[in-house]
Amino acid sequence: MRDFGAGDADTGLQECIEEMLKTDTRQANWCRSNPGKYDAHLAVQRAAKAGELENQTCEVSGIEAVDAHHDQYDEPLKMRWLCRRHHSRLYQYGEDMFPIRSVF
Repeated sequence: MRDFGAGDADTGLQECIEEMLKTDTRQANWCRSNPGKYDAHLAVQRAAKAGELENQTCEVSGIEAVDAHHDQYDEPLKMRWLCRRHHSRLYQYGEDMFPIRSVF
């Protein structure tokens, strides 16, 4: 199992994750099959819990209820904020449906 960091909170989180990964649920199977994606997901959760990251609105619709979408999982805190509808459409129809905006 990967080391998720130091501290009591991370130790408790790691124990919880290890227990969940022992199960045969759809979520646990996905986590085992996609370790890089899962690590990125955990990095976002940790940063949000620590107050280092704030959700933004959907970059397409402006809706406040959003998911973090990673274009590259090796940069876990570099993500796009998309509502569930647009996040699903992005996976269904492809990355070029909502091109990444350039920030100047």
